[in-house]
Amino acid sequence: MRCGARQSGAHRTHSGWPASTGVRRLLMATYEYLCSRCGPFDVKLAIGTAPKAYGCPVCTGPARRVYSSPGLTLTSHAVAALHDREEQAREAPAVVSEVPPRTRVPRHQHPALSRLPRP
Repeated sequence: MRCGARQSGAHRTHSGWPASTGVRRLLMATYEYLCSRCGPFDVKLAIGTAPKAYGCPVCTGPARRVYSSPGLTLTSHAVAALHDREEQAREAPAVVSEVPPRTRVPRHQHPALSRLPRP
């Protein structure tokens, strides 16, 4: 989009935030480049602004951009279930029309209490 163009009714800054909010924040991403002489290096640039070639910080020669898989980690099933439930509640929260009835949890006496002397 060229500078000065309008998108969805609001002028947007180069960072993607509406200009009316007063927030000027660049969203940064880490891009990987490979220099044929010096090897791989990373560069932090604004999202969507990474060129196909970038100057090597060591030898200043051209380095080509390397496309790799994003860094992903495996989470436990419990954490994944909580995350899914939180996302589902964000999209379609459960509606409660009344206070749920109070349920009493049965209390079991400790076995040692039966051996205590009674008055």
